[in-house]
Amino acid sequence: MAGNRTLTMIKPDAVRGGHIGAILAHINKAGFKIVALKMTHLTTAKAQEFYAVHSERPFYGELVEFMTSGPIIAAVLEKENAVVDFRKTIGATNPSEAEAGTIRALYAKNVGENAVHGSDSDENAAIEANFHFCGTEMF
Repeated sequence: MAGNRTLTMIKPDAVRGGHIGAILAHINKAGFKIVALKMTHLTTAKAQEFYAVHSERPFYGELVEFMTSGPIIAAVLEKENAVVDFRKTIGATNPSEAEAGTIRALYAKNVGENAVHGSDSDENAAIEANFHFCGTEMF
């Protein structure tokens, strides 16, 4: 099923802002099927592991601190061409550059608090889905 699944996380800022339902509705309206869903609170160790690819970047510490600042919603989404289509659905990382109507244009505060995560490749989508869910939790 390569190319048909992606992972998203509704980040702590959007959870705190009460946007879970609206974001999930936006995802459904865009044609994605939710095949796994959970609310969780990342520990520092888990956030560091998830974002290890950014460990050498100057924003890494702030990113880990932000992602552990409150609960998140992790979800595996299914649709043909899922990664590319979801990246279009969420919009640019910087919400001021995101197209009108995208999730980040609607719900993100700034580059650091940008409401949602979306996998950037089919390979990372599989790795990230398996990070948050075991096989029996994905339908």
